[in-house]
Amino acid sequence: MSAGERMRYLTVAEVADLMRLSRMTVYRLINRGELPAVRVGRSFRVPQDALDAYLRTHSVDAEGADGEERLSS
Repeated sequence: MSAGERMRYLTVAEVADLMRLSRMTVYRLINRGELPAVRVGRSFRVPQDALDAYLRTHSVDAEGADGEERLSS
């Protein structure tokens, strides 16, 4: 991020929408410390950079957990 850019913070609802998860699942990720967030009053905000990093480190390849290649239709 350059000096002129501002960090973007997302609401829990925005994160849930982007990740196609429920808000409760996002809250669980935050509470377990898996997804960094800052508390603003009674709500949480997730830095865009933290979400991007989470998605990079938790992505999977085309093979499933059992090692078999998955075919897309």
